[in-house]
Order: sequence, then C-alpha cells, then structure tokens
Amino acid sequence: MTKKTVEAAPQCSVDYAFQRVGGKHKGRLIWHLQDGPVRYGQLRRLIAGVSPKMLTQALRELEEDGLVTRHIFVEVPPRVEYALTDNGAQLLPFIGLLKEWGEQQMQAAGVRSVHEELTA
Repeated sequence: MTKKTVEAAPQCSVDYAFQRVGGKHKGRLIWHLQDGPVRYGQLRRLIAGVSPKMLTQALRELEEDGLVTRHIFVEVPPRVEYALTDNGAQLLPFIGLLKEWGEQQMQAAGVRSVHEELTA
C-alpha cells in the first residue's frame, strides 16, 4: 500500500502569516520572550487579561508552528520555560513596528499606555 501525497492548496502569504501570529495574545507572547526564556507564571503576569486556558492554547499553537520552544525541567516543583526559536525571533522587528504604530495611534487618540500607568 502506498501513501498518497496531498499537495497543499495555494494560500495567501499574509493569511498564512496571520494564522501563525494572529489572535489576541500571540504577538504579545512573542514580544515578551525577546529577552530570553520566561517561565509560565511570569508570562501569566506579563500578559494582562489572558486566562490560563487561553495562554496555554496560544503557547501550544506557537510551539506547533515552530515559533516557541518549551523546556520542562524535571524538578520539584516542576518548572517550564518558553523561549523563541530563530523563526520566532525573526518576527520581533515587525512586532516592534506594530508597537510603535500603536503608540502613535494611542497618543493621537489620547489613550494612556499601560507603561505610563506603571511609571506614574
């Protein structure tokens, strides 16, 4: 019995990219992983408004897409760290541009940044 090779249908590259990094939390997760590995609990504190279920789902999807790695330390209590892969790190300049654009739009609209609240 031979396996049939199924060829993927043509797809828009923008759609393909947004399927990998789109959504409410993925871009922020990638941004917060830029300085190196981060533990799950730290990510929960950094990403405001995300439930544990949604955080876990987003991290799993990023891992499946090869953008994030998960390292499990066999110790008590168990420790899990997430880090960017080389492919994930390639997204940082684009997310940085989105961040700058968002800051400009917020300033023009008179919307205060969370970062301003923390330093006020």
